[in-house]
Amino acid sequence: MGKSKEDKALEKAYEDLKRFERNKHKDRNDLLTFFVGLLMFGGGLFMILQNVEVSSGWGGFGGSFFRIGSYSLPNGLIMLPIIIGIGMLFVMDRKIFGGIVLSLGIVIFLLSIIMSVHLHWLRTSAYVFVIMFGLVAAGGGMMMRVLFRKD
Repeated sequence: MGKSKEDKALEKAYEDLKRFERNKHKDRNDLLTFFVGLLMFGGGLFMILQNVEVSSGWGGFGGSFFRIGSYSLPNGLIMLPIIIGIGMLFVMDRKIFGGIVLSLGIVIFLLSIIMSVHLHWLRTSAYVFVIMFGLVAAGGGMMMRVLFRKD
């Protein structure tokens, strides 16, 4: 039995629909998706960072800036390796040792600054909390989908 006109039209429409489904990912605007995701991600991070209060503790009465456990290093002694390293760079023929001491002094100085910073989360409602982290997650997901999509 032969196919009727309606059957041929339905088969053609079905084939067109399958072709459309296969090719619909090619019609997406990936650049727009990426930038909308970037805006959502940035907006969420902005809202999160607006709800974080940053303060620093400088050690109190002892004048200690660098503290690990109960051991604390006074403020002036933190600069000592930097000063010794600079002196070694000018005095010694092999400048590698002076560079190592200077580098260690700079690392200790930067670590003492970072370790003295305290972050406090400000009071916020659960709704705003979900919006902030939801924006970050959704925006990150949109960017990742565009960046790591397999064609």
